[in-house]
Amino acid sequence: MNAILRKLAGGDRRSVGRVDEVVAAVRNDATLFAVLFEGMVADDEVVRMRSADAAEKLTVEHPEWLTPFTSRLLGEVAAVEQQEVRWHVAQMIPRLTLSPRERATAVRILLSYLGDRSNIVKVFSMQALADLAGGDATLRDRVVGIIGDMMKTGSPAVKSRGRKLLKRLG
Repeated sequence: MNAILRKLAGGDRRSVGRVDEVVAAVRNDATLFAVLFEGMVADDEVVRMRSADAAEKLTVEHPEWLTPFTSRLLGEVAAVEQQEVRWHVAQMIPRLTLSPRERATAVRILLSYLGDRSNIVKVFSMQALADLAGGDATLRDRVVGIIGDMMKTGSPAVKSRGRKLLKRLG
């Protein structure tokens, strides 16, 4: 295992471990982002979770770092069933520059995430769908309906985010 990923190993899923240290290292050497990306599909669930957390934090500032990994993010990473990976994938998807086919795949992924047991995954997926719908009237109408439906039976967090998103989507 690479030194970067070793820093993310150990402990349990309730701790972020040394994520901030890894974020700083990757910020200083962008070539390490590829190693970090591999961590999102590692066998170790703690490494997967922390790699996804670090990648999400880094791509706020550098969304272009995801470009070479678009198909893998929408494929094998999005297929990981671990909730901590899923909510970070949902946060990263709107940062991608997507072809029409990739956009359709991203929407399918996010719609499937709305059925996740985790309310955090649901909230971030609703947010990502709203972000993708911003410039697409057809998708916006669909997302407004979906969010409305989610709010009928959703948790307080889902309802609260839904209200904000519906207001924004108008």
